[in-house]
Amino acid sequence: MTLRRFNTGLMIALALFVVSFGTRFLIDPNGAAEGFGIPNWPQGDAAGYFIIKGVRDLVCALIIFILLALRQRRALGWIALADAIIAFGDAIAVLTHGGTPAAAFGIHAATGVVVVVAGILLLCERPLPTITTTPAHQVAAA
Repeated sequence: MTLRRFNTGLMIALALFVVSFGTRFLIDPNGAAEGFGIPNWPQGDAAGYFIIKGVRDLVCALIIFILLALRQRRALGWIALADAIIAFGDAIAVLTHGGTPAAAFGIHAATGVVVVVAGILLLCERPLPTITTTPAHQVAAA
């Protein structure tokens, strides 16, 4: 297996993971909130933040799929490094809002590390060789 294929599989897996919990925040916000690691979530109108989190996650996954489809692997590497900030920020939020260190480090910080590694691996890829072809009229003239 080449590094390129490994990276593609890793990014697809990460994007699908983000889709799963983003979707869960939209369809089962209270259940998703329990799994996030903060024990006391907003109630009433403030619970609208669940939708914000779900949409944020889905857009992050969409960006990964778009960059993969456009074969913008270097840009995807930089985006992955930037997106890792979200996971580390989530870990800080859990630690500062009554969550357990196990949830902060085991869920969010660990995810951040995986995303950083994925970004670095993408940036370490060698570009595919460029294949140049000679137009048929130049071949016939030679």
